[in-house]
Amino acid sequence: MPEANYFSNHFLIAMPTLTDPYFAQAVLYICEHNENGAIGIVINHPLDLSLAEIFKQMDIKVENSTAKDSPVLCGGPVHPERGFVIHTPGGTWRSSLEMNSEISVTTSRDILQAIAENQGPADAIITLGYASWTAGQLEQEIIDNFWITCPVSADVLFKIPFGDRWQAALQIIGVDIQRLSRDVGHA
Repeated sequence: MPEANYFSNHFLIAMPTLTDPYFAQAVLYICEHNENGAIGIVINHPLDLSLAEIFKQMDIKVENSTAKDSPVLCGGPVHPERGFVIHTPGGTWRSSLEMNSEISVTTSRDILQAIAENQGPADAIITLGYASWTAGQLEQEIIDNFWITCPVSADVLFKIPFGDRWQAALQIIGVDIQRLSRDVGHA
């Protein structure tokens, strides 16, 4: 498959027909997509969990009172104990991958320590878990009308309220959710 058909650094947007609790009205940030499969993180489903609870579990002292009230998101059903920080670039973290000039993904404790000390990135969302697809599985789910894709937007990632991200992501490509059919059709 040509590189152009991969969706790394794109949003994956659930179609209305997708009712699985993890993915209903979900927007995922696709971190990696290649011939081996795909990995994505849901960016709009808050858990009933605050960052203060994560700091407490990890024995991290909090100096940034604003950060402790930040919600933690359900990133997906795979390894729900594994944390990811999607953030604006900056800082030197032990386990970080710069996705583009506006977005990085970090999995190391040092970024959480920096956030707790008010020395973290300007914008960040914290998630637990991720979603993954085997080779060809995501492509088939797109063909089967479970998902649509669009270019990533840092504004949707960091500025739009969680409850509005699904519609905001659809608007990137001009889709009006009120006009979206629940029926699958292929020409």
